[in-house]
Amino acid sequence: MAALRRKFGEDYQVVNTNRSMTFSAPVKRKRQRFVEKNGRCNVQHGNLGGETSRYISDLFTTLVDLKWRWNLLIFILTYTVAWLVMASMWWVIAYIRGDLSHGGHDSSYTPCVANVYNFPSAFLFFIETEATIGYGYRYITEKCPEGIILFLFQSLLGSIVDAFLIGCMFIKMSQPKKRAETLMFSQDAVISQRDGKLCLMFRVGNLRNSHMVSAQIRCKLIKSRQTPEGEFLPLDQCELDVGFGTGADQLFLVSPLTICHEINTNSPFFDLSQRSLMNEQFEIVVILEGIVETTGMTCQARTSYTEDEVLWGHRFLPVMSLEEGFFRVDYSQFHNTFEVPTPPHSVKEQEEKSSLTSPNPLPVAPTPSSPLLGNGGRGGRRERLLSADYADHVEDQASRLPSKLQRMSSTKEELLWKGLKTGPALPGGKASSTGDLPLSIQRLRSSSIPAVRHGQPEEQVQLLSLDGEAEESELEKHRQPAAISTIAAPTFQIPSAGSRPEDNLPPKLRRMNADR
Repeated sequence: MAALRRKFGEDYQVVNTNRSMTFSAPVKRKRQRFVEKNGRCNVQHGNLGGETSRYISDLFTTLVDLKWRWNLLIFILTYTVAWLVMASMWWVIAYIRGDLSHGGHDSSYTPCVANVYNFPSAFLFFIETEATIGYGYRYITEKCPEGIILFLFQSLLGSIVDAFLIGCMFIKMSQPKKRAETLMFSQDAVISQRDGKLCLMFRVGNLRNSHMVSAQIRCKLIKSRQTPEGEFLPLDQCELDVGFGTGADQLFLVSPLTICHEINTNSPFFDLSQRSLMNEQFEIVVILEGIVETTGMTCQARTSYTEDEVLWGHRFLPVMSLEEGFFRVDYSQFHNTFEVPTPPHSVKEQEEKSSLTSPNPLPVAPTPSSPLLGNGGRGGRRERLLSADYADHVEDQASRLPSKLQRMSSTKEELLWKGLKTGPALPGGKASSTGDLPLSIQRLRSSSIPAVRHGQPEEQVQLLSLDGEAEESELEKHRQPAAISTIAAPTFQIPSAGSRPEDNLPPKLRRMNADR
């Protein structure tokens, strides 16, 4: 049992599987916090060894960091010891010179310090000198050089002690730590949706009318983890983005604000769900920094939220209300929350679920190869048929070309488009197209085109795409815009051998020629 506890922790318990006995679930013990709710860091430094001398080298900061009771004790002891030592030195001078034996001091005897007969009188003389009271009853005479030197040393030492101790007390009293007492944080943090995104939120407020200049907020996630290399990192710190990139971390703290951390792919809570929140162990440390408007000193307020203080599916109650001529903040509702509908799944699960349920893109059917285009069944990679209905659209695209290119193709295109619109389509009802490649109108060989006779169907000229792997590199070099490359050829009748050209003209033109 002891080995198991050392391996799994103190919370490990043996569960009896006997169904005749019932056990209640153990109450989750409140774990140790890294930062207390009041901002105090729960860390103690031990086993410093010889490093304690560093505190003495920075004595002033050491005294300022001490608690008030120790500061007052050092303050009182320092002055008391200094007064006793200096009074003893004055008493020693009087004893060596024999001033103590002359109790009354006759008129012919000149002592070092007048009216110093014993130690109490020497102590009073030092206090009167140090405090610059100067009653005039005790004073140094001109026939005591050692007394003059001691007086100069006393003045210098007193000034140093006053500057050190009074300065230390002043700095400690003017510290802005107590200003942090009027900066409030919400008791709990909440997780809910805002603007369609899952967010971690908490609230901050300022109880004073004086502002926090250049207020900035930061968040740290304290959580132990293990690296892929097997290294264990206790209390590893991870930054939580609360608007650093957008400037939302710069606060204008005149009224309570709700700080928002968006849970996305870059957030450490990307895979956090409502169920996994119960088994997690982490701590969120919030740090609010700013300059106190009245003193100009930098103030820092801290707090923390453990996993037990993060409420899933809650939102803060509003505290602002509009009164007659001003806005009113109701701090009685500062910590209160209410439940809102929130998905219990993590952002990672929601993204995976949405990717599975999203419709797939419609597949594009490949263009079947046509034996009329003579590409040998190579899949028709560069085949597209241009119908007569599409001719108008291609003509509009060609009109956007430069004027020089339009003039080059105008004479040929006029006849081609006109014939395409009015001429019949290819057999089978399919139209002809050139697609993205330039097409050439190739004349069929005379052997393959039979002569047109009366009563027989007319043969048509077809658009044949350039074929062959050897020509593809040349075609890519001479590739032109779609408006130029898609030149469609109309179907027209081939006159039969031995027939006159006038026989193919319309009857009206034939009558006109006959009249001539």
